[in-house]
Amino acid sequence: MDELERWLAPLGLVQLAPVLRANDVDLKILPELSEADLEKLGLSVGQRKKLLKAAACLPQPSSLAGPSAAPAPSLSDVSSPERRQLTVMFCDLVGSTALSTRLDPEDLREVIGAYHRCVAETVARFDGFVAKYMGDGAVLYFGYPQAHEDDAERAVRAGLALIDAIDQLQTSERLRVRIGIGTGLVVVGDLVGSGEAQERGVVGETPNLAARLQALGEPNTIVVGPTTRHLLGGLFEYRDLGTVAVKGFPQPVQAFHVGALTPFVGREEEIELLLRRWAQAKKGEGRVVLLSGEPGIGKSRLAKTLQERIEGEPHVRLRYYCSPFFQDSALHPTIARLEHAARFEREDSSDTRLGKLEGLLAPTMPPQEDIALIADLLSLSAAERWPTLNLSPQRKKAKTFEALLRQIELLAQQQPVLMIYEDVHWIDPTSRELLDLTMERVPRLPILLLMTFRPEFQPPWIGLPHVTMHPISRLDRREGASLAQRVAVNKKLPDDIVDEIVTRTDGIPLFVEELTKAVLEAGADAVDASQIVSPRRRHRPGSRPRSTLR
Repeated sequence: MDELERWLAPLGLVQLAPVLRANDVDLKILPELSEADLEKLGLSVGQRKKLLKAAACLPQPSSLAGPSAAPAPSLSDVSSPERRQLTVMFCDLVGSTALSTRLDPEDLREVIGAYHRCVAETVARFDGFVAKYMGDGAVLYFGYPQAHEDDAERAVRAGLALIDAIDQLQTSERLRVRIGIGTGLVVVGDLVGSGEAQERGVVGETPNLAARLQALGEPNTIVVGPTTRHLLGGLFEYRDLGTVAVKGFPQPVQAFHVGALTPFVGREEEIELLLRRWAQAKKGEGRVVLLSGEPGIGKSRLAKTLQERIEGEPHVRLRYYCSPFFQDSALHPTIARLEHAARFEREDSSDTRLGKLEGLLAPTMPPQEDIALIADLLSLSAAERWPTLNLSPQRKKAKTFEALLRQIELLAQQQPVLMIYEDVHWIDPTSRELLDLTMERVPRLPILLLMTFRPEFQPPWIGLPHVTMHPISRLDRREGASLAQRVAVNKKLPDDIVDEIVTRTDGIPLFVEELTKAVLEAGADAVDASQIVSPRRRHRPGSRPRSTLR
């Protein structure tokens, strides 16, 4: 973050940084701006009020010696209590009581200090916020003061990185942690404490849930609640811990152990291809990659691995998911992405949703008509803010397409864009039309468009100079065996069991993983190779296959 972004972050307005910079507004100019000036920049009423209130605390231009003289706003500068969805992580140092009995107080202080620094440095990489330290525990927020559409994912990735980082700390004692993560609605409320101990209180059950969940886990593990699990989708490996009684909660809570996905095996060629196309796209030579493969072959894993590889690079990520349940719903992937990115909540009023939509679109400063069209697409009534658009259905559709495409172009003018369309074999006809138009614009923009689909879908874009078609092949026997052993982690599977797993899974990575886990759960030493049943016998079209034993 630069200085302007650091100043905006506690206000929850970091998304306005590009708008202000584009109009040559910095911390020196901000105190001189009026509400009318900010309105001309396209800021919503709420954004203008927050910005003006905080800017009033900045030194006047004459008192500034240089760019570094403007302080970031204190917590007391931030606006009144607000309701928002928050992902909370509770990180607890395992065995700290035993440490205190073994170590000299000065040595213990050094160990705890190293632990705290590790937490702060690691979590900062994922835009997490250290709310407070409580001796050997730490409370961290993802979604405050700066919100992202993938805060739950950021929290888990930060937790996995934190486990690794703390395990590698060079201290007199080996340190381990337990991590709990919960997501839910909270009210970021009034100030608590004073001086450096001052913090903005969070009211809601989510922090308590995170603290309770961490107590359920083993050392160096992450446990998440049901809402966090839902938001994560298929990004990680999960083990269902069942419903557990949690102190302070009237009903049992579903808990899940979360771990990193099994590392890739035999996909180096695909990853190298995607990284080459990304390098070309960043230069302004837009590219499209079509990944075709049967269920379980690893299409989504490839897309996710690309995201992980370029995580440290400045870029915008747009993800769209096609669903068999919404093949008759026009533009469902686009609508779902916009609602998720704007952080719509079920309880939000129409005005609240309009404000969130304006905040989402503000950094690109789109025309007012575009905002009205996108609001209409999301079934939001904006008649009080903008004139009603009296357009024929066909004209409205054409102008909505143009507004959505212009939004992508405006984003691409600021940073390279990674667009991912998953399961395009289920795309609705209207989204297909929009995708055709997107294809035409990609070559002249810094965009990599990655699409995944099953072999039955016949893409019409093959042969275009900026399009690469890549069917994903099955694993060979060596790669399948390697994957099975890696899934088994520290347990060496007998060769005959591995051979049978590889034979019966036909080189499908997901089948290899699932069948290997089933063997491990049954006890590899007690399972005869002839007992293993191919997961294909239980696979239903459109479902995730589940392997089994006879």
